[in-house]
Amino acid sequence: MGKCMIIGCGGVASVAIHKCCQNSEVFEGIMIASRTKSKCDALKEKLQPTTKTVIETAQVNADNVDELVALIESYKPDVVLNLALPYQDLTIMDACLATKTHYVDTANYEPLDTAKFEYKWQWAYRERFEKAGITALLGSGFDPGVTGVFSAYAMKHEFDEINYIDILDCNGGDHGYPFATNFNPEINIREVSAKGSYIEDGKWIETEPMEIKRVYNFKGVGEKDMYLLHHEELESLALNIKGIKRIRFFMTFGQSYLTHLKCLENVGMTSIEPIMYEGREIVPLQFLKAVLPDPASLGPRTVGKTNIGCIFRGKKDGKDKNYYLYNICDHQECYKEVGSQAISYTTGVPAMIGAMMIMTGKWNKAGVYNIEEFDPDPFMDALNKWGLPWEEDFDPTLVD
Repeated sequence: MGKCMIIGCGGVASVAIHKCCQNSEVFEGIMIASRTKSKCDALKEKLQPTTKTVIETAQVNADNVDELVALIESYKPDVVLNLALPYQDLTIMDACLATKTHYVDTANYEPLDTAKFEYKWQWAYRERFEKAGITALLGSGFDPGVTGVFSAYAMKHEFDEINYIDILDCNGGDHGYPFATNFNPEINIREVSAKGSYIEDGKWIETEPMEIKRVYNFKGVGEKDMYLLHHEELESLALNIKGIKRIRFFMTFGQSYLTHLKCLENVGMTSIEPIMYEGREIVPLQFLKAVLPDPASLGPRTVGKTNIGCIFRGKKDGKDKNYYLYNICDHQECYKEVGSQAISYTTGVPAMIGAMMIMTGKWNKAGVYNIEEFDPDPFMDALNKWGLPWEEDFDPTLVD
């Protein structure tokens, strides 16, 4: 069908690349491009003998638009799948505009100097992408991503209007370390130490970090403490799903993680303000990232499951209705299949599917769109086929 350029070669990218290689009918060729070419080469060496997909590799600095443009022009991909850092979304979008190439990512832009992520920077590209006749698909991971597809599916098939959405992200995995993060420590800790917020009656309501806690019994995992966080898909779902009164996002954390995090925060290790150390400037959080276990190394030692999904409350034919859509993913099964734990797997699989939707023309609208603005059905079918089967519950326990 075509060629995809994948920018990034971390945990999520590795899963997406494995999945593209399993799906050679669509992905005839892929180029893995990253700052560290040796990582791309190692993955190519491992995967090329197992797939018909032709794999190429390249070195690229994703902060540099000219370098990106030159690489896109030489490889001529049908779509660019951005699995680099959220700070690099805009340079990659600029390069896609310059070359008239479709764009897909999994996380919205955040500036390096403030831990503030919102869609306004990327939504500002709408007219330019429309004029260029190309699609930018934003947030094709799990949350954001599958949670948006779940919302669109619920809207299309189960409700006339959805009034309340609670997104629940539970990781019941245990890696055996006293403290480690399951994805990029810098992004993870910025997310968790920021103030929480949710949307009610069209307004953002801000909470202190970890102020709102609930306990929920997750199928496949058991009872867990979960905390209300700010999360990017709230912003787009509140606009795109009809009838929304309130939308919240909860994530589970164990006590050990929170105790360590509080301690690190208290001593200034989670700060993103540069400090002088031995005559050079360092950012404490970036230094902390360097001493923590690499999330990619957690795969072989993580046991347990994740359970991520959405509880919807709304109306169908004038009656109140509750509906829960979720996926359960097993860390060790993921590791056996693609050498990564479930956190990377649950983001990498939908990244491949999003790129596939654009490449096959199933999703085809020029402009900048969030994932819930497309027909959810082909994506939902692909989730079942490519390793993230979903389950439904028509009488779920609600979150008060």
